[in-house]
Amino acid sequence: MKVTRPMLAAAGVAAAFVLAGCGSGGDEQAAVPKTATGSLEHLAAEVKCKPNMQTDADEIRQALCKNTDGKFVLATFATDRGQAEWLSGAKDYGGYYLVGRKWVAVGQQKTVTALQTTLGGTMEEGSAHMNPGGSHNSGGSHHG
Repeated sequence: MKVTRPMLAAAGVAAAFVLAGCGSGGDEQAAVPKTATGSLEHLAAEVKCKPNMQTDADEIRQALCKNTDGKFVLATFATDRGQAEWLSGAKDYGGYYLVGRKWVAVGQQKTVTALQTTLGGTMEEGSAHMNPGGSHNSGGSHHG
């Protein structure tokens, strides 16, 4: 049987879903596509959502999005520094972050994992203290 690009892509998507719940390891990166780049509208089109713009400023553009994978926030940044500062503050609120070059998608773990199969990027998790459903706080309740 001849292996075609669509077959490889489908296998990659399937592998990403299987590996999404596993611990960190080098094998996960093999299933992630090259990280997407572009405007907020371009990234939104890649994941088939119509962005509902919330912030449209020089330094940051942020929109609410919804597609078949779920609801998420998509943000693009003018600079790497602006992105780093935004992420530093945002992670205190918990959640799951898909991080690309000058863009971030934020949502539930299953949604962000699904977005990664199209957009690539690196999965990051917010603060365990503020992330009751996160992997670092399996009980789902606040202790402290």
